[in-house]
Amino acid sequence: MVQTISVTLPDATLRKLQRVAEVSYRSVDELLASIIDTTFVTLPNIADDIAGEIAAMRLFSDSALWAAAQSSLSMAQQTRLAQLNQFAGERKLAKAESIEQQALLDQYRRAVLRRGQALALLKQRGHAIQPANLTPMDSELSDGDNDA
Repeated sequence: MVQTISVTLPDATLRKLQRVAEVSYRSVDELLASIIDTTFVTLPNIADDIAGEIAAMRLFSDSALWAAAQSSLSMAQQTRLAQLNQFAGERKLAKAESIEQQALLDQYRRAVLRRGQALALLKQRGHAIQPANLTPMDSELSDGDNDA
C-alpha cells in the first residue's frame, strides 16, 4: 500500500534532495523512501517495540546515546538475576522464580541490544569507545544463561 504525506522542508534541503534524486535517476519520493528505509533499519527476530526503539536511536543525540550505552538494569535487578542464575545451576527453580528469571533475562537482553546499538552509533559518529567510558554490565548475569 502506498500513502501520500505532505512534508514541509526548507528550500535548501529540498534543493539537496532534488539534486541527489536527479544524479541518481530517481524521483524525490523514491529517494526519501530509500533514506527512511535505510535510516530505520529493523532487525529480524526481535519484538516490534524494541526494534522501533533500536531504529529510532539513529536520531538520538550523542549524550542520549551515551546514556543508552549504560546498563538499564538496577543493581538490585542485576543482583537478583545473578542469584536466580546461581539457583538455577543448583536446583530446579520454583515457578515464580522461573518467571522472575525470564522477565529479568528479557530486560537484560533488551539492554544488551540497546547498548550495542548505542555504542555502534557512537563509533560511527567518531567517538572513541574505551572500557573507561562504559559501566560494564555485571559479568555474573551470564553465568546461568550463555545466550544473553
